Amino acid sequence: MPLRLRSLLCILLFLFIALIPILSQTSDGSGEKERQSTVNSNSHPPSPLVELNEARDVDPLDTLGARIDRKPGAVANIKIPTSAEVGENWETVLAPGTPGTRIPASMALDTEPAVYPEFTRELLQLQWRPLDAIDLWVVRPAGVKNPPVILYLYSYPSENDRYINTEFCKKLTERGFAAVGFVSNLTGHRYHERPTKEWFVSQLQEALSTTVHDVQFILDYLTDRGDLDMTRVGMWGDGSGASIAIMAAAVDPRIKVLDLINPWGDWPNWMAKSSLIPEAERANYLKPDFLKKVQNLDPVKWAPELRGREVRLQYIDTVNVTPEAAKKTIESAAPANVKVVRYADSTEFFRNVAADGKAFDWIKQQLGSAVVPSRNVASEGLVAPKGTSPGKQGGCLR
Repeated sequence: MPLRLRSLLCILLFLFIALIPILSQTSDGSGEKERQSTVNSNSHPPSPLVELNEARDVDPLDTLGARIDRKPGAVANIKIPTSAEVGENWETVLAPGTPGTRIPASMALDTEPAVYPEFTRELLQLQWRPLDAIDLWVVRPAGVKNPPVILYLYSYPSENDRYINTEFCKKLTERGFAAVGFVSNLTGHRYHERPTKEWFVSQLQEALSTTVHDVQFILDYLTDRGDLDMTRVGMWGDGSGASIAIMAAAVDPRIKVLDLINPWGDWPNWMAKSSLIPEAERANYLKPDFLKKVQNLDPVKWAPELRGREVRLQYIDTVNVTPEAAKKTIESAAPANVKVVRYADSTEFFRNVAADGKAFDWIKQQLGSAVVPSRNVASEGLVAPKGTSPGKQGGCLR
């Protein structure tokens, strides 16, 4: 056989072999359909634009094999554990176990702290629920021993990226306060192994209850660290984060001050009118069975338990994620000690509250300022929290 002919045949054979995988995928489109049926670990399900977290005896990952499910409908062959399987009651706001003893500081996986003149920032990972590791940011002011602490929980959908911002961390720690940030369940990095039809609202019972439990677990962890003033704890919440803050404070007296912006609640009215709900799904969330599952997780029920606390409840009239009827119901449920503030629009809110970094001034004033040193001592006497070993996970986030 001539050399040229043999070369041509070799080229054709090579091209045929290279095309086999492509032809097998396009024959019925199954590969693309399978990819479209799930979302990756850092994505959100489709939703309209929004206007404006028991000590375990066994590592959950050790039992991952027991949750492999080959049945149709399982996502990536991983079955999401039910509340019964993880020993957690999603119908109640009270976390399982004895407060103060559930989550020791030794549970945390930590990165090397990032040290700045004004603050020290840590990124830790905590996990007490299978397949649900929580990224926890702890930012401490420089030179302040046992500073008061504020938990920050932004609304769904949100991420933790803000805590990488140096200027933002400076604002959080101004006047000697520590800041602790995380995201709700089924939000940000905690949304994974789910079909696209499941999202924060469709799984509202799970999302709310588990995150209310998370707040109590996180407070246990912070207590066991031994480097924060746990007699002065506040919580700042926005949207769904504000709803979670109300319920967590109602059952955990360690939270002394609440600053709430646009909390969700009054579920029958909220589901009927909220701008967050896709119209194609709204009827599903107005069904009696769905509303019954979340009736014990309504801030309207728990707001009266906030007596004796310092609480500010703020609503922006033009933000319709929480409809007006629901806003009024939540305000009516609040006890007399709650300071209710209304803003005509977001412009008024930003001018009076958020401008010039004043958004967190009120909650700090209620907790009382810490003693702030006159010189920068961020690198002096830096001690790792009890039960952690800085640097064992490598690298700090700056």
